[in-house]
Amino acid sequence: MKLLTFSTLFPNTVRPNHGIFVETRLRYLLASGKVESRVVAPVPWFPSANPRFGDYAAFAQVPAEEERYGIHVQHPRYLLIPKVGMSLAPSMMAAAVKPVIGRIIDEGYDFDLIDAHYFYPDGVAAVKLGKYFNKPVVITARGTDINLIPQFKRPRDQILWAAANADGMITVCNALKDEMVGLGVAPELITPLRNGVDLQRFAPLDRAQARAELGIEGFTLISVGALDPRKAHDLTIRALTMLPGVKLLIAGRGPELKYLQGVAQEAGVQDRVTFLGPVAQPELKRYYNACDAMVLASSREGWANVLLESMACGTPVVASNVWGTPEVVAAPEAGVLMEDRTPEKLAKAVMALRASYPDHAATRRYAERFSWDDTTNGQLELFSRLLARKRGTAVGARQAA
Repeated sequence: MKLLTFSTLFPNTVRPNHGIFVETRLRYLLASGKVESRVVAPVPWFPSANPRFGDYAAFAQVPAEEERYGIHVQHPRYLLIPKVGMSLAPSMMAAAVKPVIGRIIDEGYDFDLIDAHYFYPDGVAAVKLGKYFNKPVVITARGTDINLIPQFKRPRDQILWAAANADGMITVCNALKDEMVGLGVAPELITPLRNGVDLQRFAPLDRAQARAELGIEGFTLISVGALDPRKAHDLTIRALTMLPGVKLLIAGRGPELKYLQGVAQEAGVQDRVTFLGPVAQPELKRYYNACDAMVLASSREGWANVLLESMACGTPVVASNVWGTPEVVAAPEAGVLMEDRTPEKLAKAVMALRASYPDHAATRRYAERFSWDDTTNGQLELFSRLLARKRGTAVGARQAA
């Protein structure tokens, strides 16, 4: 089975953690030995790599193509126009990628199916490309593409068009399937397949040694995720005012760095908050092991991999009770869900966790229930069924002719 994996959510040499969950799922799928894949991961075009342009400059620094874990990845550029770009992005992306896919086929990789990740604009563009190249398309919904973007009419209409014309759809949690059904998508077309966790990459270490190496003392929380409003790091910072002596590490990059530093200063907890910047996964494992709890105060999540990563290291979590998160944190050994997304309720959840702190080995055993095996098998079954149906339809059409 030959796949073309298509998504703007895919790591690259400039942003190695960007969309790493898509890459990880693909790596486990390829490890089955039953599929091969090429990756097309479009990047917005930007004219300058000058660092003064910040994240925009990073787009310009991404190579046109690269190899990652033996997977060939291409990064074609598409035009993303500020302000009006949201509505035009699927068409601009499809137009930019069309010649790239044409060359891939001409060079001998005539793939069977487009495996697209993130519904908008990626999934919409993928369906346009699937129609042009006469290839079936499966779209995976991952979070804000379903629980936020459909609030805007034009993108919502395009998402519903893509859903009606895709050959199959995957959601990373049941909550996203329910939301899609609420938007009007037929439930029988949607297959929930949760993300897994890399149990080899994220594993228990000697906790005392990890703490000593990282200079961590006292009860310490870690929050991992982009420094943007959705991740709500400010709630965690403000909760420290009700958690005497507790320290907080924040791993991630994003536009809210200065704002969050100001929140810590205003709350008088700046000496207990450390901004780590982006942390690569091998190093992140050490931090998970060294800290006492992982905190995720997000307003929206499809399936937050960072929660399982922490648990796989034996570290329990405190998380907001939103979307797919209750499906991840579903037992006392996993951690505690907040009653509400406020600093007060977050502090209360941390105190509850400390009062009934689970055994690290039990937390690890809980995470072991979430290997990638079920997800891989689910993808193989779905892709095989769709391709068999496509072949059957083609044979029937020829016989009718």
